[in-house]
Amino acid sequence: MNHFRNTEKALHQATSYDEWYTAALELDRLEGRDQWRLVKESEKYDFRLIASRVLILQKLRKQKDYDRLMFRLREELHGNLGNMANPELYQQARGGTKKLINKYLDEVSASLIALCEANVKSLTPMRKRRFLKRAARSFGRSALLLSGGASLGLFHIGVIEELEALDLLPRVVTGSSAGSIMAGILATHTDSELKVLLDPENIDFEWCSVFSPFELIKGNSMLDQKTLKKFIDRNIRDMTFLEAYQHTNRILNISISPADSHQFPRLLNYLTAPNVLIGWACLASAAIPGLYPAVQLRAKNFDGKSVAYMPQNRWIDGSVHEDIPINKVNRLHNVNHYIVSQTNPHIVPFLSDEIAETGLIPFIQDVILKAPMVQVEHFLELVHQHFDVPGVGSMIKKAHAVASQTYSGDITVYPEKHLMNIGKMFTNFGPSEVKKMIMEGRRATWPKIERIRNTTQISRTFDNCLKRMSERYRYVKR
Repeated sequence: MNHFRNTEKALHQATSYDEWYTAALELDRLEGRDQWRLVKESEKYDFRLIASRVLILQKLRKQKDYDRLMFRLREELHGNLGNMANPELYQQARGGTKKLINKYLDEVSASLIALCEANVKSLTPMRKRRFLKRAARSFGRSALLLSGGASLGLFHIGVIEELEALDLLPRVVTGSSAGSIMAGILATHTDSELKVLLDPENIDFEWCSVFSPFELIKGNSMLDQKTLKKFIDRNIRDMTFLEAYQHTNRILNISISPADSHQFPRLLNYLTAPNVLIGWACLASAAIPGLYPAVQLRAKNFDGKSVAYMPQNRWIDGSVHEDIPINKVNRLHNVNHYIVSQTNPHIVPFLSDEIAETGLIPFIQDVILKAPMVQVEHFLELVHQHFDVPGVGSMIKKAHAVASQTYSGDITVYPEKHLMNIGKMFTNFGPSEVKKMIMEGRRATWPKIERIRNTTQISRTFDNCLKRMSERYRYVKR
């Protein structure tokens, strides 16, 4: 009993993922959950299908029958084959899921690498590349989406750091409001540059400055946007979306909302707005209505000079319409798996693990917490449909957009609910508070790591194989 309590204590007091995972595995062993992982049978997924696929791929790979192996992978490779991505398969053991699922993922990865490395006449570089690109597009990829949350968005840094340290960080990263700034920091710095910037000795996150009452009387916004702009300039390199993509190979997306009713929300990236300056996009995405004025975007022209972009339009907080712009990210970047870091304090209390608890008490909790949210959404929808009051219609439209959004993903990482203090949103955290919030982001990520590792393993193998092909066969026409 003492050993169990000490191990539980070690789990809760861990300062790194290695420490946490070591304690998690030991707790699984003490509770017999490690044996659950070894037993392939379960009604939660099609274990017979998965087991048969493992045997087929193993046989073809060992026989070096690359043509049939390629045929098999091209026809049968799916992200949720046999329901193996079922969240319930990650609720039993802290250290991961069924070993059979790991075995299948490892075999697929080994097969892809074998095809990539094969040196036979029938597998020309062009044929390999064509297969890998088509199969990767069919399979899809993952993205990391960072929500709004003002100062609480520092939580995202911990999530990013942990995924980066474990080589699990998706190339596609999206941010709204505070999340856009954290995504902008990530996308404009290489791994080595990021390590220097996020060193505790170098971190500078002073962004919030309240205007004096005299300035408010003059008609200024509640918060000083110049302070926020200086903060962005200190931490985000002066780059366009295309320049950042070329510098880091990361695909940055920033969500912005229109200030007027005749425009639509936009997702800025190197495809839709290649020459827009990221710093100004972040400033617009963080322009919370009522606290900051709307922002005019800026971009580099043909001569590389900064000019107004769509000068007749102004933009506001990306979280108003699309805090988590899943559909647009999917359409533009072939993403079908979403890892969300969510810190909006009005959303976190309503989040729960992907598996809903059953029974009377969970039902009552859901009614108390979620029913009012549903009613508010329905009420705003009716108001929006039936009334068009001058000066009020735009506010109702924005309120409805906020209430009717989806705020979670396939895997959602979020802070402990007691940390979501709305009063902390608009304060400048000191060094100790910054470190604490970043550490909370890391800790909240640890229980999700093995699921993230598994659900992204095949797409990461595709990326690695294509990268190796590009480096090895640069002379091959793409």
